[in-house]
Amino acid sequence: MAVVGFIGLGTMGAPMARNLLKAGHALRVFDVSAEARAALAEAGAVPAETALEAAEGAEFVITMLPNDAIVSAVHLGPEGLIETLAARPLLIDCSTISPDTSRALSRAAGARGFAVIDAPVSGGPGGATDATLSFMVGGSEADFARAEPILQAMGRMIVHAGDSGAGQVAKLCNNMTAAVVMAATAEALALGISQGLDPAKLSGIMANSSAASFVLDRWNPWPGVMPEAPASRGYTGGFQLGLMLKDLNLAIANARDAGASVPFGALAQSLYMLQNRRSPDAGRADFSSIQTIFTRPC
Repeated sequence: MAVVGFIGLGTMGAPMARNLLKAGHALRVFDVSAEARAALAEAGAVPAETALEAAEGAEFVITMLPNDAIVSAVHLGPEGLIETLAARPLLIDCSTISPDTSRALSRAAGARGFAVIDAPVSGGPGGATDATLSFMVGGSEADFARAEPILQAMGRMIVHAGDSGAGQVAKLCNNMTAAVVMAATAEALALGISQGLDPAKLSGIMANSSAASFVLDRWNPWPGVMPEAPASRGYTGGFQLGLMLKDLNLAIANARDAGASVPFGALAQSLYMLQNRRSPDAGRADFSSIQTIFTRPC
């Protein structure tokens, strides 16, 4: 079993770290929240006071952080891992960030003798808890092979997408599609239900016809259709709309840099931005709350 440093114990990071413990790995953890550190300590991890302390002596260092700026600071800042660590663990960044940031991090790491892979995930908090996440990995084949046994403790599908940054590109393509499909499904449900169709029956028809999707199978945005879905819990839990908007912003920026046309992605970005502005708490609701754009227009 390996010694792993884990930095970032939020909604996704904490259950991922717990699954590494369950797999028998020795874990040193850091988060800016003392409560998050204490919770993992109770599960058997060694809490650290800094990110650097969590990484010292580790064979692998996993980061699961909110945005590009924090990822860059943790790795490249004055007290950053790449600038300070004497040893050379494999750096595994599971954050969802810009592909350009991932590539820049890889170049900077390589210049200092470090190997780094981008390994963003899909599957949400449920997948993180159940160790059924999908990992989309960018980096060399050798580094992917080295990381794969560690990732298998946290996920079910681990795919080498290509060179550095490829994992991030794959993740942004996936989430842009998810955002578009969720909004399109919400729009169609609102149309049918406004004319008297039963929400469950309409959902069933669509789920077993050409409109079938993950939304209708597991994440129905209409309240009451799926008791376990966030929509039936006041749009709590799940994947926050603000985070989906962050990913859409990254996807649109990446498309612009790549010279790609993404009109549906841009429209989805506008819709989620509008929903995010409707109330101070809108960004913390599950992204299926986009349903209310079509049922309670501004």
